[in-house]
Amino acid sequence: MHLAALAAQVKDWGRELGFQKVGIAAVDLPDDERRLVEWLAAARHGEMSYMARHGTKRSRPPELVPGTVRVISARMDYLPAAADTEAVLADASLAFVSRYALGRDYHKLVRSRLARLANRLAAAVGSDGYRAFTDSAPVLEKALARDAGLGWIGKHTNLLDRRDGSWFFLGEVFTDVPLPVDRPVTNHCGSCTACIDVCPTQAIVAPYQLDARRCISYLTIELDGPIPEEFRPAMGNRIYGCDDCQMVCPWNRYAKLTAEPDFHARHGLDTAKLVDLFAWTEAEFLERMAGSAIRRIGYERWLRNMAIALGNAPATAEVVTALERRRDHESAVVRESVGWALRRKKGDRG
Repeated sequence: MHLAALAAQVKDWGRELGFQKVGIAAVDLPDDERRLVEWLAAARHGEMSYMARHGTKRSRPPELVPGTVRVISARMDYLPAAADTEAVLADASLAFVSRYALGRDYHKLVRSRLARLANRLAAAVGSDGYRAFTDSAPVLEKALARDAGLGWIGKHTNLLDRRDGSWFFLGEVFTDVPLPVDRPVTNHCGSCTACIDVCPTQAIVAPYQLDARRCISYLTIELDGPIPEEFRPAMGNRIYGCDDCQMVCPWNRYAKLTAEPDFHARHGLDTAKLVDLFAWTEAEFLERMAGSAIRRIGYERWLRNMAIALGNAPATAEVVTALERRRDHESAVVRESVGWALRRKKGDRG
């Protein structure tokens, strides 16, 4: 098959498998590599040591998978038909979970679809020189998706599309087939600074620059140990991730709801009360979060995040009682977070 026709076929296969857009990129990322090195040198990755662990493999696909000459990048919408996001954030008694984590863990679903796409390509050309990834290897996925024409990287550092916004997952197929590459789209952020202005912890320190150490997603998911007190009040009721920069982005008015049942909200997480989630035992947490991206943070971080959110909640008798029950928890991190929250409640009550 002619390579141009094969590239078109790959995109058709991708759409058949549930991806909303598929593109093809080359493997040269010198400018992105330079920015990554500068970001790491500034220690803006915080405790995410894995960002530096693999050296240039992250920015040089052929070093990660020898023989790679192209990267097929694919997008899959994940925005669920959940409770109103702004209403949940405005109700301090409720728990806010990032929209991507309300349903089942996306890794298996997206990676399995990508593997099927890669298998079709391999069968068509008689080659087995490919690997499929979804947040499962050191890959500069947003840079590759940009080069594949799937969108531009916005000022909040997320990938954006004029017709679909940014509520989507990315995945890649590394291949040794020299398919024709797609053309990157132009940047349409313009003079807008909405994402920078809305960030609760000022983690977007400049356009296109994110300091992960200040980001609520990093603080609630990646960070081990206590969360710095300076950021706790701004976290509000966000117990897992933060979507503020996406919510305020004008391009997300065009975002579409997902058609994937696996991404729909489970266990009422889109409207759950903080005190109810805080009451879960470890066994209940592990059972109910089975198959969820949230399970990876573990029970200790779950309680830590919840305690801080309760510290920001109204000082009702129900909230204080819930915190008191965890005052002597076996985890020092949980005890410290609960103690902070109770001091806040005392201050609220005068």
